[in-house]
Amino acid sequence: MKKIIAGAALAAFSLLAHALQPYVTGDKVAGGDVKAAMAAAEQKLTAAGFTVIGRHTPPGLPQHASIVVTEPGFSAALTQIGGSAVVGLPIRVGVKDDGTVSYLNLEYWQRAFLRENYGKAEAAIRETSAKLQQALGGGKPFGGTVKPENLPRYRYMAGMERFDDKSELMTYASFDEAVKTIRDNLAKGVAKTAKVYEVVIPERRLAVFGVATNDPENGEGWWAKKIGPDHVAALPWEIFVVDNKAYSLFARYRTALAWPDLGMFQFMGIASHPDSTAEMMAKVAGGAYEGKTGN
Repeated sequence: MKKIIAGAALAAFSLLAHALQPYVTGDKVAGGDVKAAMAAAEQKLTAAGFTVIGRHTPPGLPQHASIVVTEPGFSAALTQIGGSAVVGLPIRVGVKDDGTVSYLNLEYWQRAFLRENYGKAEAAIRETSAKLQQALGGGKPFGGTVKPENLPRYRYMAGMERFDDKSELMTYASFDEAVKTIRDNLAKGVAKTAKVYEVVIPERRLAVFGVATNDPENGEGWWAKKIGPDHVAALPWEIFVVDNKAYSLFARYRTALAWPDLGMFQFMGIASHPDSTAEMMAKVAGGAYEGKTGN
């Protein structure tokens, strides 16, 4: 019996050891307030060769913020793949006012975003992950576990969306019109949103925009606070453009991917978030959301 129990424990440990988590804890930086923590983390990132393209302080989460960066080799690898790979090009780093730092586990996110193309960028993903660890420290991963083989087809539960489901927002006459429409609407604050960052690659007709959802009733300040603001490196949301179409990952997929350990009652507590967020993204894209889930 002892051998059976030991074998079961070893098998469980083996499964856990091979699972991935969405975030990595970095070394603490000088804190005191969010701005000071952000400045200290940014200094480390730029010294390591990352370029800061955006800063995000979600309304309603005064102790938390995120920094968005790019890295040349990583960007080149995802750009070469093209298409929806552009959604994963920005790298997000979370900070708290006490100096706590976290950052994306790139293997986790890119296995989900690149899917069958993961192998094409694996070398760049590993190199950039090593650079992040060198810059920010390599502490414990956290956020909930998903096995690597499940990430390309990930969904929270049966009946919920995967990567491609319900993600198309608008079709435009051209790539340039798509970029201009999204850029202009973010500048106007349509649907109480704001631009956090943009990456536009005209020669490949690819773009991705970071979108702050600042609506006090429906934005990230209320729902992220309810389910775990320490996952702040999940924010902000994004809209991405491929050729003449705009997309935004459906929120029941995007949220579950960023909070894979979310309990069903927690998910039910933010039941209006997927549709309200999809509606905001649709308005930023210049359209209207008509795909209510009814959940």
